Amino acid sequence: MLWDTFILAFREIRRHVLRSLLTVLGIVIGVASVITMVTLGNGATVQVTEQIASLGSNLMMVSPGKGGHGQRSIAPPFKLADAEAIAREIRSLAAVAPSSNQGVTAIFGNENWATTLTGSDNQYFNVRNWTIKTGRIFSNSELRAGAAVCVIGETVREKLFGKQEALGKRIRLGKLSFQVIGLLQSKGQSTMGMDQDDTVIIPLRAFQRRISGNQDIGMIQVSAAEGASTEKVQEDIEHLMRERRHISSSEDDDFNVRDLKEIVKMLTGTTQVLTALLSAVAAVSLLVGGIGIMNIMLVSVTERTREIGIRLAIGALESEVLMQFLVEAVVLSSSGGLFGIILGLSACAGLKGVLQVPFIFNPGIVILAFLFSAAVGVVFGYFPARKAAGLDPIEALRHE
Repeated sequence: MLWDTFILAFREIRRHVLRSLLTVLGIVIGVASVITMVTLGNGATVQVTEQIASLGSNLMMVSPGKGGHGQRSIAPPFKLADAEAIAREIRSLAAVAPSSNQGVTAIFGNENWATTLTGSDNQYFNVRNWTIKTGRIFSNSELRAGAAVCVIGETVREKLFGKQEALGKRIRLGKLSFQVIGLLQSKGQSTMGMDQDDTVIIPLRAFQRRISGNQDIGMIQVSAAEGASTEKVQEDIEHLMRERRHISSSEDDDFNVRDLKEIVKMLTGTTQVLTALLSAVAAVSLLVGGIGIMNIMLVSVTERTREIGIRLAIGALESEVLMQFLVEAVVLSSSGGLFGIILGLSACAGLKGVLQVPFIFNPGIVILAFLFSAAVGVVFGYFPARKAAGLDPIEALRHE
């Protein structure tokens, strides 16, 4: 019986192919839009998480000052002893890297490039998840002596050397000459739009003696051990730094500890909210499509009044007539849902290259979109089906 009902539904749809296609167009657009928005939103969330993770594992940044640049310049800078105290007294740390940076012009031959110069030690590579592509990191003797050696990022290598070999060559950083001993594996842009490969790293003592001319530390970068509570580590660092900087309980911190996990939560939360809002707007198309299905089904009931009268007159039950029109509405909406799924996934595959976001297939949203499209057919098809089942056979047979 149910199979015969489906056959009758498909036959009626085939009789009015163009009308049926236009009817389900709203469902197709709605389902495709929802799947596209959710899939791209999930891809953007994963991309943000990966880009933040590329900055460093469980990374926390301790910097002098709190708030704007004015406050930061007034606050006393860190010293190397502060970084050593953190490494010595705070548990559950994987690495601690004191660092200072400054803008500088890198020169090789006739080429020059404005980049960021960072002075630090080998812990910096661990904290920031840097991998050496070719060459090596600093030796202990180079770190102690503040040797004129450097490790450069891919952008700096490309701008200065092009297709030439960079290892072993000497470049000028400002007025000083440094030998390139290592090349960093490319990371690309960060979430904030900064080119992570546009960097030159030298030993911290070389930076202090040759570049800054003082013993100040601009930032202490800390990587918490895997599985450790970054909230607890952050609290311990804040307590230790308040003691070392002699800050009383009534005074505010004159330093700042930033946990990148908080930034991850903020950015992923933002992308998820935007995805939900865009998906809700796209879902309105499903409502419009449902109204379209109800409208066409009412027209179909009117057109087939005499047919319905004949069915009822020869013994068809009201429930059978109800089921026939309800199945027809569900077939229409479900077909629209299937076409919408295909269109949505195709759009995601095409847009991932344009928007530079990964394609994250979510079977849950695909199933939910299809079930929702079928539910639209049930909800908006019930009233026309109820109207068809409630027709008086005698009045229906008189209908012209």
